[in-house]
Amino acid sequence: MFNFCPLQGALSQSPATQSLLELDGGVKLLVGLGWDESFDVGKLKELEKQVQSQTISLILLTHATVGHLAAFAYCCKNFPRFTHIPVYATRPVADLGRSLLQDLYESTPKAATTIPEASLAEAAIAYTQKPSAAHQQLLLQAPTQQELARYFSLIQPLKYSQPHQPLPTPGTPPLNGLTITAYNSGRTLGGTIWHIQHGLESIVYAVDWNLARENVFSGAAWLGGAGGGGAEVIEQLRKPTALICSSRGVERPPQTGGRAKRDEQLIGLIKSCVTRGGTALIPVDSSARVLELAYILEHAWRKDALEHGPFETAKLYLAGRSMASTIRYARTMLEWMDDNINREFEAGHDNQRRPNGDDRQAKGGGPFDFKYVKILERKAQVLKLISDSPDNVQSSGRVILASDTSLEWGYSKDFLKGLAKDSRNVLILTDKPGVVSNTPTLASTLWEFWQERKSGVSTDKTDSGDDLEFVYGGGRELEIQEETRQALEGEELALYQQWLAQRQLQENVQGGGVGGMETSADAVDDASSESSLESEDSDGEQQGRVLNISATMGQARKAVRDEDLGINILMKKKGTYDFDVDGRRGRDRMFPLAVRRKRVDEFGEVIRPEDYLRAEEKVDDNGRHDGIATLHAAAAGGEESDAGGPAVGKKRRWDESSSNALLLKQGGGGGGANKRANLLGIRSKLSDDGGDNVKSEEIDALDEVEDVEEVEVSGPARLVVTTEKVVVNLRLAFVDFSGLHDKRSLNMLIPLIQPRKLILVGGSREETMALADDCRKLLAPSQKEGETGVFTPEVGETVDASVDTNAWTLKLADSLVKKLKWQSVRGLSVVTITGQLLGLLSTADTNNKQPAAALIEDGGAKKRQKTDTETTTTKPKEVEKEQEEEEEEEEKKPSPPPAHIIPTLDLLSNASLSKARSFTQPLHVGDLRLADLRREMQAAGYSAEFRGEGTLLVDGVVAVRKTAAGKIEVVGTAGDGVAAARQRGTLYEVRRVIYRNLAVVGA
Repeated sequence: MFNFCPLQGALSQSPATQSLLELDGGVKLLVGLGWDESFDVGKLKELEKQVQSQTISLILLTHATVGHLAAFAYCCKNFPRFTHIPVYATRPVADLGRSLLQDLYESTPKAATTIPEASLAEAAIAYTQKPSAAHQQLLLQAPTQQELARYFSLIQPLKYSQPHQPLPTPGTPPLNGLTITAYNSGRTLGGTIWHIQHGLESIVYAVDWNLARENVFSGAAWLGGAGGGGAEVIEQLRKPTALICSSRGVERPPQTGGRAKRDEQLIGLIKSCVTRGGTALIPVDSSARVLELAYILEHAWRKDALEHGPFETAKLYLAGRSMASTIRYARTMLEWMDDNINREFEAGHDNQRRPNGDDRQAKGGGPFDFKYVKILERKAQVLKLISDSPDNVQSSGRVILASDTSLEWGYSKDFLKGLAKDSRNVLILTDKPGVVSNTPTLASTLWEFWQERKSGVSTDKTDSGDDLEFVYGGGRELEIQEETRQALEGEELALYQQWLAQRQLQENVQGGGVGGMETSADAVDDASSESSLESEDSDGEQQGRVLNISATMGQARKAVRDEDLGINILMKKKGTYDFDVDGRRGRDRMFPLAVRRKRVDEFGEVIRPEDYLRAEEKVDDNGRHDGIATLHAAAAGGEESDAGGPAVGKKRRWDESSSNALLLKQGGGGGGANKRANLLGIRSKLSDDGGDNVKSEEIDALDEVEDVEEVEVSGPARLVVTTEKVVVNLRLAFVDFSGLHDKRSLNMLIPLIQPRKLILVGGSREETMALADDCRKLLAPSQKEGETGVFTPEVGETVDASVDTNAWTLKLADSLVKKLKWQSVRGLSVVTITGQLLGLLSTADTNNKQPAAALIEDGGAKKRQKTDTETTTTKPKEVEKEQEEEEEEEEKKPSPPPAHIIPTLDLLSNASLSKARSFTQPLHVGDLRLADLRREMQAAGYSAEFRGEGTLLVDGVVAVRKTAAGKIEVVGTAGDGVAAARQRGTLYEVRRVIYRNLAVVGA
């Protein structure tokens, strides 16, 4: 059984993706936790119901983007027991996802979402008032940096092509051998195509993938990934029972010239802008596609610096509140990128080791050791860059990559307001924005401007002569909304506290008391942790506790008093430090502390990854990394020890002393608390100059700009939205950097994949229906007559995509089991069986309390056969006559249904066995890896090296090849004399090793 239900993203232009997969036995998998820029809590209602019913077995994450990951932290913070569900993803998705959500929650308070109107209405009844429109904008508490770190530490990382049998959520049905495997999807770092194997169901979940290789990301693993070059889909992803694929982007026109033409078009647009002294603004995301764009521009600046081109005086900036973390993570994940990135990294390090290496190559550094990209993480730096001169006139061009692509949050909105009035500036869109609600986003509005082209178009040429189009804004007005937080006061604060008390009571009921409020990975259910506290009156007190909570919930509409909270008042009310326990029983007799028990599995104690974070990965109370906070304290000059060391509890790294001295030299030591240096920029200067002292004029002025003093609201707050109108005079351009599959890739791959069922999600209605029509034609030859194998479900609609096969159960006879000869292949035991099927009455029919009697058909008449339990003594004639009459009446009754037969496999007779041997052929079972064969041949004294792709040459005379279908071919070269004799011996040895690693099964 396999049922599929899309929770978000189906038949819509929203980029959010959430899917619920239900397998046999009640196993439910949630794939994706996406959200969109509306941050509508109503779109998570169905997910909340599934979490509350505790039916989700595990969660799989696919990409580190808003459309696939943005709701993860919200669910962890606001859904009780959500953190108890196992979550699986690749390491890049977990790390970059954390960096993305840090940027999101620091950029806009709207991401924390507002309290639902229904909940506020219940809380307002206690004060006999109705919530006003302003009350409906009360904000939930956003997760802190420490909470984000804890949530993402719960994600269990997986590697590509690593089969894994996960553990289910406690209390959910067993997984019964469920196996998940991650494969590279391209497009993003660590992006995943999930293969899910459960019983007879083989499901491939592939959403937002890219088959083509890019500068940073390798292509999807359908044909073997980077360097695969195969003409067939790899065996693990071929012929699934169900393929879940996205249809987003199929209506895009195909790109001519591929990746090189796309990169040239982007560089051409930027070059045309900066040569006129303008600024090119490119909205990007915070974690995924930004790596591709930043890599291209950095290397374009490196190449231009050698040729003294137009980029020599232009500035290149990367703006985002967590961009430094994103780039730092990228530097440690080169093995997840394309092979060219790894070769570039190795070449750069080799040149650095050589005393007489290529200076030009050595100065370039690694792939993400930026020399020309300046990272901006503070709002003051952004404002300084916008207001660099009156009327925003620059002496040299600039290029700014700023988050986010939707222009609804992040620094891209601030740059848009500051650059919109100058017609020399250009805004370059890199992806078609989605429509998430009735109110269009800024990106979708500008996309409409670009499509309409009402105010005219200007053209330019690239170096190769291709046309570049710039669409004028024409002075049209654009409404930009700004969201801020405002502290609660008076009735709003009382209403918020009343709602908070009700919510805590509900979470106590759902989670089993205090344990339900605990979200730590090591916390256990409160019901189990407190079950051993009181033994003599546990049942009575447990019932009393439930009744008390129920009564309290009934009184919550009127008021929540201190007496209702009980002992929990010590934790939930500020300023309360004492509680009278005289005369109290059960829970109210001791401090409300949930017992933390060590979690163990079959391998021992579960390791908490957050306990082993490096110093630069730890986050302090102010949301800064530990090392950066130490350097900041040194720059402020307030927490240094007398010996000049770091503050107490902080670790000093190898380059901290020189960095501190440099900051103090620049005048940052005696400034106020708002003085802060850009650590990443200083370190890049130090590394570029080989550790020498950096001159003061080389430090960018943006490093020394003071932070803007802003009143931060940390407690309960409400959302305040202000609107500002901006005149758009800048020009608009578009280059497709979405990195999504196109229609040509889908039409080529889907017939090669040969899925039995195809489910299309993640695209607009027009895109999905057009692709569904094409796929029905492509899959028609492989489908049965009248079978519908393509599904296009709506959001919330459940489709049955179960495999159309029959499962049979048979029993092996004892005589057959004794003669089985098992063979071992890579930890598995295989055997061939030849026998005959016999019928046997099931145990359900034979386990009868009454004496059993078998009915035998003989010429259409049914006769009762005497069993051993029946008596054989002589009976009187009257009794016999009565029995004959009863038998006649029973024969007139309709015959019962036939008994259920369990097939039994038994031995063949000698005659049948000799006949069966003539029809059966021996089989080779197993998967031989050429790397293992090479290792064994070298251990035996033979020379074995790889020559070409998929070919192993042994002793220079025997070639071993492995075809795409998994077949092994052993070919010997021609020769005479000693070479021929050597070839014969080598050939026999190779065959012997191959057969030793395979199981030969036959008749």
